Amino acid sequence: MNLTGADGRRHRPVAGAPGAAVTGGSPPQVGPIAILPEADPAFVEAASAAGGRVEPLSGATRGLVWTSSGGGDLLESVLAEHPAISWVQLPWAGVDAFADLLRRHRGDGRVWTSAKGAYAQPVAEHALALALAVLRELPRRARATAWEADERGRTLYGAEVVIVGAGGIAVELLALLAPFRVRATVVRRADAAVPGAARTVSTDRLAEVLATAEVVFVVAALTPATRGLIGADELAALPAGAVLVNVARGGLVDSDALVAALESGRLGGAGLDVTEPEPLPAEHPLWTAPNCLVTPHVADTEAMTVPLFAHRIAANVAAFVGGTTFDGRIDLEAGY
Repeated sequence: MNLTGADGRRHRPVAGAPGAAVTGGSPPQVGPIAILPEADPAFVEAASAAGGRVEPLSGATRGLVWTSSGGGDLLESVLAEHPAISWVQLPWAGVDAFADLLRRHRGDGRVWTSAKGAYAQPVAEHALALALAVLRELPRRARATAWEADERGRTLYGAEVVIVGAGGIAVELLALLAPFRVRATVVRRADAAVPGAARTVSTDRLAEVLATAEVVFVVAALTPATRGLIGADELAALPAGAVLVNVARGGLVDSDALVAALESGRLGGAGLDVTEPEPLPAEHPLWTAPNCLVTPHVADTEAMTVPLFAHRIAANVAAFVGGTTFDGRIDLEAGY
């Protein structure tokens, strides 16, 4: 099954701890579940095994598993024509593609869930791979056509690391970083502690902690409040030679400011699985920027995401049928 959006872009998780839930409101009305637009057999099997009754969309439908990252207009029409639907499962953790729809449905009584946290392991793995590649200057090495005897390159061991975002990816990334004995600071909306982090600070202290960061991982949700969170001022706050890795959403980082920082030589490098714009045009300067490695939004491939999404479907169908806590419930006010 193709889990890409209508525009060809893939949308991965970027925030929200696994199992996070938003409490309050009435429980959803239980009934048949429809899986649209494509009912992948793995998803049908997962829902059925969890006790759900999967049926074609009808007036009796009470639960909806949406399997496309795009198609917001189609989803809107389905909900308009089937107002009895009381629970909607979206396919990715990052729900910015559905932001307008979610805003319109505040207060309609429906429970909305995403896959936040479900794909955290492969994305954290990719983030670590990008960081190691850029620290060792593999982008330049891979482009070389002759032996270069210089000894440039740095180690991740013992580094000062800043992780922007505190969801599932951050939690998994902290576990992967533990053997490197880094000192990790997590930046999030509130300064509640995150297991594995040496310290946690609120977003208003971002510039302060960037001042000593050797590696910065961007894993936050994209919302109106976080768009452009890493801009010219934040990049200037970094020490010379720092490395930036973004596996969340391209819109979190000001692309023009990033290009300027890389071309100036002050920023030590960047590893990007997401960009703004996306797809990144062939002529974009990020492709040739010094020590910059771009991968085309593939931190979690379909081979990885289908079984992981099936697991999330099973968990939330069980919650829907049993009246228990949903995994990845969306906070409609916060937007993720």
